[in-house]
Amino acid sequence: MSHPHASAPKRPLSSSPNSPAPPHMKKAKLPASSSSSSSTPGPIEKNGLHVDPSVAARSGGRTNGEEDAEMVLADQDELPAPSASAPTGVAANLFRKKATLPQPPASRKPLRIKIGQPKLPKNFEEDTWAVLKDAITAIFLKQKLSCDVEKLYQAAGDLCLHKLGANLYERLKKECEIHISTKLSALVGQSPDLVVFLSLVQRTWQDFCDQMLIIRGIALLLDVKYVKNVANVCSVWDMGLKLFRNHLSLSPEIEHKTVTGLLRLIESERLGEAIDRTLLSHLLKMFTALGMYSESFEKPFLECTSEFYATEGVKYLQQSDIPDYLKHVETRLQEEHERCILYLEANTKKPLITATEKQLLQRHTSAILEKGFTLLMDANRLKDLSRMYTLFQRVDAIELLKQALSSYIRVTGQGIIMDEEKDKELVPFVLEFKASLDRILDESFAKNEAFSNTTKDSFEHLINLRQNRPAELIAKFLDEKLRAGNKGTSEEELEGILDKVLVLFRFIQGKDVFEAFYKKDLAKRLLLGKSASIDAEKSMITKLKTECGSQFTNKLEGMFKDIGLSKEINESFKQSSQARTKLPSGIEMSVHVLTTGYWPTYPPMDVKLPHELNVYQDIFKEFYLSKYSGRRLMWQNSLGHCVLKAEFPKGKKELAVSLFQSVVLMLFNDAQKLSFLDIKDSTSIEDKELRRTLQSLACGKVRILQKIPKGRDVEDKDEFVFNEEFSAPLYRIKVICVPIICGGGVGTLYLGVIKLN
Repeated sequence: MSHPHASAPKRPLSSSPNSPAPPHMKKAKLPASSSSSSSTPGPIEKNGLHVDPSVAARSGGRTNGEEDAEMVLADQDELPAPSASAPTGVAANLFRKKATLPQPPASRKPLRIKIGQPKLPKNFEEDTWAVLKDAITAIFLKQKLSCDVEKLYQAAGDLCLHKLGANLYERLKKECEIHISTKLSALVGQSPDLVVFLSLVQRTWQDFCDQMLIIRGIALLLDVKYVKNVANVCSVWDMGLKLFRNHLSLSPEIEHKTVTGLLRLIESERLGEAIDRTLLSHLLKMFTALGMYSESFEKPFLECTSEFYATEGVKYLQQSDIPDYLKHVETRLQEEHERCILYLEANTKKPLITATEKQLLQRHTSAILEKGFTLLMDANRLKDLSRMYTLFQRVDAIELLKQALSSYIRVTGQGIIMDEEKDKELVPFVLEFKASLDRILDESFAKNEAFSNTTKDSFEHLINLRQNRPAELIAKFLDEKLRAGNKGTSEEELEGILDKVLVLFRFIQGKDVFEAFYKKDLAKRLLLGKSASIDAEKSMITKLKTECGSQFTNKLEGMFKDIGLSKEINESFKQSSQARTKLPSGIEMSVHVLTTGYWPTYPPMDVKLPHELNVYQDIFKEFYLSKYSGRRLMWQNSLGHCVLKAEFPKGKKELAVSLFQSVVLMLFNDAQKLSFLDIKDSTSIEDKELRRTLQSLACGKVRILQKIPKGRDVEDKDEFVFNEEFSAPLYRIKVICVPIICGGGVGTLYLGVIKLN
């Protein structure tokens, strides 16, 4: 709207009595108004700004909504009138541009105009509060509001705008308190059924929350304009919660009945009954919102939990076996964990789980181990042992479990180790026992290093209970596995067995005893050609070398070297002129020449060999000394091995016998009956060895000779005859099979066909 050029009425100015107007102050001229607008007052130009008189009237002479405004009128030059030829709008724009007042000189004081604060209508606060009070009452009584929420919001805002927020807050608080008190008082003496009562409390709480949300929305400006700027005053929502809590605390019957009902519901759920978890969750959230959860609910809840599981733990442990009890504990812990997720506060989880673990586990760890650990170990119950390990770990009882494991290993193994009648079963049992424990360590005890060390210590104690006997038995066990004829064992399986035996070897304190027995058995296997696998033999020696060093296996490696050299010597002997021209026909002999220091030492035994064997020995000795001068050959006859072909009336047989047995049997080529003394004179075999030899030929399972009179022991007056009734289903019969060891060398003899009449 353009301004006319007519002169506007001049606005009187007021000044402070102590500040007279400066003499050079001039009034700004306003454009003249048109005659068409003279009857209706238009906008007033104020300091170069347009002011609507109607707006100024409503604001009591104030502009821009300010409650206390001061306007400064400064000097300005006379403004020229706009050109008559210029358009009205342009003139107005030019006028506004030139209306900018220059800054007054610093020596002059500005004229200040104070605009007074408008007066509120009479009973404004009371009338406004009456409207709000009616609305609050309707909200709490669930009635329809008499006016719109927007008007209520504006009403509360008006009170705050005119600095009446404090009174509004107190009146609102008092009104809410009246209704909250009434609602909670109505719960006193309600249904004795706890579930029904809890539903009433939950409904009351839900109604309260819904009503306070509406009230908070209406009084939003109260929170913004008043509460936010005043210390120690809580928001409308928090004020409602505080009132609810105070009046709930003033009604101990309601609080106690509510808490008791919640505890009963949880106990019912623990006993397997279905409950309303939603109801439970809402009420617990109520306690949390009111700040009463920890003191009013959590504390008695944890006490009831401890009492419940203390009783259940004792009862269940008496009535069930350990695997079932451990499963029950695991289930209970999982249930309590789910409870924390579904309706309990997150902070309750740690003390709740701790209380459950203490009553079901920590109090009964010793009883659990005493009652069930041995049974679980004997039955190899891997899952149950794993469950026990996991549960014991939760209550820091791993040390007790480790001690139980050590005790179990020692007690269980001692029964076998110390029983001499079960020596044959000792090594297989220990290997199986160790394998079982290793599996338990891996699958049940999470490969715990402390448990592994406990197992090693216990096994070392166990293996050395009988000092050197286990070392001997382990060496013999290896001999059985490495000897030819061990059917049903592949090379891979044999290698696995060697690795397992090596573990037992580590526990042996008397490793020198093991070495002596192992070397003796290895000598027999090598000399008789009875090794199941030379590769396996060398693999075992490599393992021993890795475990104990080269000094431990030096002699064992030397034995293998001697066997290789002996093969070369035998081949060279068979191609020599001595063998081709001087050897008696019908006899084959293989000799092992071995280094004395590498091989076991046997006592020398004299024997009168048959002429054919003496000739063979002399020829070989001549060949060997001619090739290796300066060496000495000493024959050891005690471990000689021979194969004889014998003709019996019921058929021909091959007899695998020792050298002493061969010498005795060959006497019966020239005699039908011989006495003990005759045989002794003819063979020169040591008395004890001769009795043992005759006993094996005449009193054992294979009776090639008959003793007169019959009996188990061989006496000086006994006589022996060839058993013409001898028969056997097999063609080759093994009576005894042992190599002969020679000083400076070892010889294994294979004799030719000898007829026994």
